[in-house]
Amino acid sequence: MVAFHIVTDSSARLALPYSARTVQPQAASLTILANRIEVNGQTYREDIDITSEDLLKLIAQQSVPPKIHPPTSEDFLNLYMHLAKKHEAIISLHPSYQLSASSYNARQAAQQLAGTSCPIVVMDSGTLCVGLGILVRYAVQLAQNESHLDRFVQQVRGASERVYSLYIVDSLEFLEYNRIVSPSRAILGTILGIKPLVSLEQGHLQVVEKVRTRAQAVDRLVEFLVEFVDLEEAFIVQPRPHLSETARLLQDRLATDVPQRQFPYTLYGATLARWIGTDALGVVVLERDF
Repeated sequence: MVAFHIVTDSSARLALPYSARTVQPQAASLTILANRIEVNGQTYREDIDITSEDLLKLIAQQSVPPKIHPPTSEDFLNLYMHLAKKHEAIISLHPSYQLSASSYNARQAAQQLAGTSCPIVVMDSGTLCVGLGILVRYAVQLAQNESHLDRFVQQVRGASERVYSLYIVDSLEFLEYNRIVSPSRAILGTILGIKPLVSLEQGHLQVVEKVRTRAQAVDRLVEFLVEFVDLEEAFIVQPRPHLSETARLLQDRLATDVPQRQFPYTLYGATLARWIGTDALGVVVLERDF
């Protein structure tokens, strides 16, 4: 029996190459609770009632972002009580509290079980989507070998500080809706064809630069990646199952500039789409610990 069990919600994209997207890493030590995604008045359990691909298609047809309802405190409490009978500790990993209420609900549940024989550690990852998925996979793999809870938590927290994300966003609608860009900048950006580069840093999304062309966008994403000395994980993320033209250009550039490693692509999910829309391309990495 694995001593530690990892819990997360479906906003975590497990960051597997798209061709291997059905593979679940060490499922016996991982439980994923489904978010409920409300689109145009209809609510779906993510990855249960609807696939990520179909959900992104629905979101793309809307002028406003979907509503993301993370698992409730009761959902987490019921799961924790069940898992506590089988495991020595539970580590619950969640998206940034600034982007999701998941960690708040999990803490509410964990507090009700404080003092029991199975400690529950609720961790805000400070990231989202593929970044969170990379961290979950890291924790699941670590749980196979690490039996000391404090060391385990310290290593997972350390890994969360080495996850970085950068996205190029074509449409400014959702960025404006979420007040990541102001209405005036959104209008001007749309008129001029400006594409913002949005980073996920310290738990929140922010515009760090703007470009005008697809070539400039690819250049900036390549520059971002080559700044790292060594990468443990690296993915191109996009909202479609088939490699977009820009993503293919990015892969071709990386094959030349970073020939020592591959950069597979994977899909991002509804929780990230709720913030940046369904017309973005990004890179997410886990920097190797030294």
